[in-house]
This record gives sequence, C-alpha cells and structure tokens, in this order.
Amino acid sequence: MNPDGDTIAAVATPPGRGGIGVVRLSGPDALDIGSRLAGRSLRPRYAHHCLLRDRDGELLDDGLVIAFHGPASFTGEDVVELQGHGGPVVLDRVLRACLQLGARVARPGEFSERAFLNDRLDLAQAEAIADLIDSASDAAARGALQTLRGAFSGRIHELMDAVTALRVYVEASLDFPDEDVDFLADGDVAGRLDELHGRVDEVRREAGRGVLLTHGLSMVLAGAPNAGKSSLLNALAHRDRAIVTEVPGTTRDVLRESVDLDGIPLHLIDTAGLRDTRDLIEAEGVRRARAEIGSADCLLFLVDAAAGEASPRSREEVAARVGAAIPERVVLVHNKIDLTGEPAGVSGGALTRVAVSLKTGDGMGALVAHLKELVGYADAGQNQYTARARHLDALERAGQALWDAASTLEATGAGDLVAEDLRRGHDALGEIVGALSADDLLGEIFSSFCIGK
Repeated sequence: MNPDGDTIAAVATPPGRGGIGVVRLSGPDALDIGSRLAGRSLRPRYAHHCLLRDRDGELLDDGLVIAFHGPASFTGEDVVELQGHGGPVVLDRVLRACLQLGARVARPGEFSERAFLNDRLDLAQAEAIADLIDSASDAAARGALQTLRGAFSGRIHELMDAVTALRVYVEASLDFPDEDVDFLADGDVAGRLDELHGRVDEVRREAGRGVLLTHGLSMVLAGAPNAGKSSLLNALAHRDRAIVTEVPGTTRDVLRESVDLDGIPLHLIDTAGLRDTRDLIEAEGVRRARAEIGSADCLLFLVDAAAGEASPRSREEVAARVGAAIPERVVLVHNKIDLTGEPAGVSGGALTRVAVSLKTGDGMGALVAHLKELVGYADAGQNQYTARARHLDALERAGQALWDAASTLEATGAGDLVAEDLRRGHDALGEIVGALSADDLLGEIFSSFCIGK
C-alpha cells in the first residue's frame, strides 16, 4: 500500500565514518533509479559490483547494488540497497543522486510503516524493530528478536481466534432462539469466558515482563543515612559510581545509574538518606528521594542491621518510614551482617528480607537472584518477548471486557450484551497487532523510528 506512489530514499546506516554505508530505496521507481545509478539492469537478490554515477555521469562511489523485487522484500515494494563506503559526504552524494532521479527523503520509520501497511509485518513486529535497535541488554535484544519473529503476535492471534469462536457461539444462540437448548444457560459460555479471561491474564503478565525488558526496571535505593545505599549502587554497577563515606548525609541529590543485571536492564536510583534535617540542601535531597520512591517500579529499603535499626514489618510501616507512597515491589535489604552475625540469604514473611554484607559481598548472590525472580526472570528462556506499555493497556481492556461479559451473563443472561462485550475485547486485542489502529497512533509509533528504518 503506497497511496501517493512515492519512491523513498534514506541513509540506512548510522551517522559518522565507517567502512560501509547503505542508502536504501523503496517504491515503484526504486529499480529504475537503482539501475540508472549502477549503469546496468539489476537481477533480483544479486550483488552487483558497480561504479555509481549520478544522472550527469559524475562518479559517486564504487560499491555493491542489491535489488529486491516486491512483494518479496522488507517493505513489500521494490527495494534497492546501494552499499558503498561509509563516509558521510559519500553517502550524502549518493542520496542526493537518488533524489535528483525522482525519489524523496523518507520520513522516520517510513520503511517499516510500509512493511506494516503491505502486510509484511504486523504492528507489534514493526515496533520490535525499533526495540531491537534500541536494546540495552542481551536479553532485551533476544526478546525483541522473538517479537519480530512473531512470538508475541502469535499469542495475541490465538486469543483473538478464541474470542471470535466464542462470539460465533453466542451470536448463534441469538439467531436460533427457538431451539430446545439454551446455549447461554448451559454453563459452557461461562466456563469458556473464565478460561479465556485466565489466558488473557497470563499473556498480560508475560507482556508486563516484556515491558521491563524493553524499558528496564526503575529501582530506588532508600533508607536512613549510612544504611549502605551508595555501596549497594556501586556493587550492582560493578564500579565506584557513588561516593561512599562514613559521614551521614554524603548523598545529597538523586544519583542515577543504568546497569545490566544478568540481562535485565535496571535503572538504579540512589537517594539521600531519609531523616529530619535542618540542612536546607539535605532536606531538598530528602524531598527528591520521596518523589523518586513514589514513581519507581521497585523499592529496595536498606536497614542498618549493625546500628540496631528495627526492620519494618509491613508495607504500611515502610510507607510511614519513607514518608511517601511505595511501589508494589518492595524488598528489605539488611546490611552489615558481617558485624551482626546474621546469616546471609533470603527470608520470607509479610515483606521479603535479604541479609547481605556490602563490605564482604556475602548475600549479594542471593539478592541478585531474588531481584531476577521478583521481575519474572529467574530463568529467562528463549521464548521471552518484548512488549510496550500500550500493549499492556490493550490487554487490560480486553481482560476487563471479558470480565464484563461474564458478569453480564450471570446477572442478566442477555446474549446481545455479552456479544457486545466480546466485541470490545476482540477490538482491544486487535489494536496490539494493528488489526484496528487509528492513523494518529501509527504516526506516533513510526515517528520514533530512525530514518533508515
């Protein structure tokens, strides 16, 4: 699908100097433009070694030209890749030659957008291209590749097919009201709704872990002064990122560090020690710490075990100590067990507690393992895929629609209302893969891509 009939061109390799640079063309005139630059006809999927010349015959570069005939190409259109030397001046000259011959400069993400519009990719797969390019960890790259290959989309299409089958069943009962069997009252619909809601919830949890792979987990380190927050940041970052002293109140401002925790991208946030103070600078640091806690994905609350500091016994007590709303994920970290003799490791209760010594390293392996388990990556397999916040929103709306359908069925038995709830659930799932997507959503998604994609 290319309603304008345009042929687009862009430099597909990053800015700067390199051994190889690529200019990509896509559209109805791509083969003609590529042939004129190469000075020869182009066989599909064959690397032609050519001298590239502009329309006036001026030599531009010495490189390779590869043509991909549509629809068997990335975009579904005729595509040509001009592979030459990776200097910015050389690539700019080749791109300008393409424009002189009738192409226009591609918008950000326009190649991927055309692949979506021509059914070469669904929307979740197209987004995975950008996620793969922007991967901040090895696990994120593997997950994005799984999404690009259709792992996430396959799960969504399975759910859509199941909802469709149930819609057919419910609507058939409306079309044949005089049958002896009451399809809606025989319990099968209620059972299928319950089973389907469970499947949507399972995919939603998987997608939640996929969002963490894509964007990372923001984790705030909080606690009283000298509890070991900066030492923990340095230990997880494997370098001296934060200043550590025995002077309380050393950390005055928020300190951020992004780390790769065995494939999980973490955004660590070290904060000022939480205490009442008359020092205006330290007080501002405490205020900022509380603001970070309220917006974090996870809170590591450090307790100075050697100072006799009592451990919080509930989430409410943690919230009272930090003076702010706390995230769903909270872990108590008991530090300085080298001075107390407390055994290292994880213990349960109302709040999970991990005993460590940041001085000796005892218990750090248990802490890392618990953090991975906390976010669902104790054993991240090859089938893990990436996801985005909009996918979670759509899955939540789909789950709510199925819940509404079950409630409507139980309360009224009205098949037409149940069918409408099922339609809403199906439409919400369709938004994920692009079966139903507004133009402004597509524009927002693809505008975040790099130019050559």
